[in-house]
Amino acid sequence: MSMRQRRDDGAPEQQRPRDRTGRPLPYDTNVTLLAQDHKPASVEDALALGRTLWQENRFFEAHECLEKVWHTAPRHDRNLWQGVIQIAVAQVHHQRANPPGAIQLYRRALANLAEYPNQWRGVDIAGVRTYATAAIAALQAGEPHPAHPPFPDADTGAWFAYDDTQDSPSVTPTTPADTPRWLTEGLRRTPQRKPSR
Repeated sequence: MSMRQRRDDGAPEQQRPRDRTGRPLPYDTNVTLLAQDHKPASVEDALALGRTLWQENRFFEAHECLEKVWHTAPRHDRNLWQGVIQIAVAQVHHQRANPPGAIQLYRRALANLAEYPNQWRGVDIAGVRTYATAAIAALQAGEPHPAHPPFPDADTGAWFAYDDTQDSPSVTPTTPADTPRWLTEGLRRTPQRKPSR
């Protein structure tokens, strides 16, 4: 069995080119709209790039960037960022014409965001809940999927905090974690009490 090639940051190299929805393509493909491999230097850059890619309906690439935010997030924010990523992945399923997959991801996002206030870390969680609930209802009824949502910025715009106690964005750039913090800090995927504000 051959080992996958690794980039300098330890992430696996993609063996095959992928389309904008993340589907593997033949090695000799001539498709011009390929998913790009982004390497943001900081978590803040990853969030900004993820937002831009989301606005361009490049949800597969957006979710890849946002995973750097999720992996570096403190424990009280990890479900927030996972929920946002799941909305992006639901859009990927929609782009791939997979309504059951989209419904499943919307439900997971709603579960991850359930205990957060209507806005948290500059994310419009109330808007995400409204959109996901409407999308599930439409897809279950066989109706057209609602238009792709804009990135869920609240008035202040989404921002990252490395520490659970931060109430404003970090001043200095945050280095992305190579391994999710909840693994390195011994925090397995157990339900966590969410902050209230």
